[in-house]
Amino acid sequence: MRCIAFCMIALFFSQPVHSQEWTRFHGPNGQGVAQLKTFVSTWSEKETLFKVPLPGIGHSSPVVWGEKVFLLSADPTTAERHILCLDAATGKIRWQRNFKSTTHKLHSRSSYASSTPTVDKDLVYFAWSDPQHTYVKAFSHNGDEVWTRDLGTWSSQHGFGTSPVIYKDMLFLNASQASMQLPEGIEPGDSFVYALDKNTGEQRWKTPRGSASASYSVPAIYSGKNGDELICTNTTDGMYSLNPFTGKQNWSIIAFNMRTVSSPVFANNLILGSTGSGGGGNSVVAVQPGAKPTIRFKLERAAPYVPTSVIKDNLLFCFYDKGILSCIDLKSGESLYQQRLDCAFSGSPIRVGDKLYCIDEEGVVHVIAASQEFKVLGKNPLGEASRSVPAVSGGRMYFRTYSHLICVGAKKS
Repeated sequence: MRCIAFCMIALFFSQPVHSQEWTRFHGPNGQGVAQLKTFVSTWSEKETLFKVPLPGIGHSSPVVWGEKVFLLSADPTTAERHILCLDAATGKIRWQRNFKSTTHKLHSRSSYASSTPTVDKDLVYFAWSDPQHTYVKAFSHNGDEVWTRDLGTWSSQHGFGTSPVIYKDMLFLNASQASMQLPEGIEPGDSFVYALDKNTGEQRWKTPRGSASASYSVPAIYSGKNGDELICTNTTDGMYSLNPFTGKQNWSIIAFNMRTVSSPVFANNLILGSTGSGGGGNSVVAVQPGAKPTIRFKLERAAPYVPTSVIKDNLLFCFYDKGILSCIDLKSGESLYQQRLDCAFSGSPIRVGDKLYCIDEEGVVHVIAASQEFKVLGKNPLGEASRSVPAVSGGRMYFRTYSHLICVGAKKS
């Protein structure tokens, strides 16, 4: 039986695969959905393509373009940042750029490298901050620094954690800072959503935002009947839509009473986001967008605070930070099930075909059926804690733990 199982895995890995690029936090447009139709539910060390140590630690998730994996890491003692490009097939570091920094207060669950890069065919972009600087840097795929922008001071009790995204010839960054509940000695900062020219770093526009507490929500593009809209969330402005070309607000709705960390996801003409705190009181809100947006329903029991949710057809899957998975019918807003997984989540789930993949805080990859029926398909320990999101590209899946990059998938000749 063991031989048959191994042959089936080998056959699976030999099948033709899609060459989807994994370009940003939570995958293309932040929706967490791979083009790959299926992937294995369980694997062993024999099926692991590589597991390589990284310089420093961090929660930055990997992004992939072709045969290159990009991610951010940092020295936890000195705050020096490490920009990394690794070979997607072997895990070998192709190039590394180091940037000295200054240490500063972080939340115990954060890191100096919590921002995920974004990449296209031309450039890869990274962002990080200290209290005096918010850096956005662009590099060629060969490691040449193309431009740098310093957006100024950063104020937060948790540290920096939002991620840049690419849209056409622009780079967006939700630089939402805190104006209240700050540690002694940290001054409140001004919040903006920035649009930069992706080739030069020059500012296209910046739109001021409310800033009761820092938002770590990463924007996504919603394509509706009125064209493309930049969707993001924060406590003060709620869920809001900006014109991606001008930064002008199209609409907003007060939907959240606490911090927003997760990123928006879309289905059935709905936009879904969440709010919460480490102490609870979380909710997922489904908004019907438009000139007069409305809240269609809320999930208030076992709703996620940090993890971004993922969708399949009419089903919304929410991984609550304290280890409960909810499946919600998007047509009715009713909960189809809520099941305890006996773990904790800070990373976000992704979907490959009819399977969900989510890394828990201890570094176990939970594989769950993406269906109305709750079914655990596999549990795969990575051997180290993690607060990151898997990436899928070229028939492979990439996992970032605190200090390693791990790949499961097909070896290419």
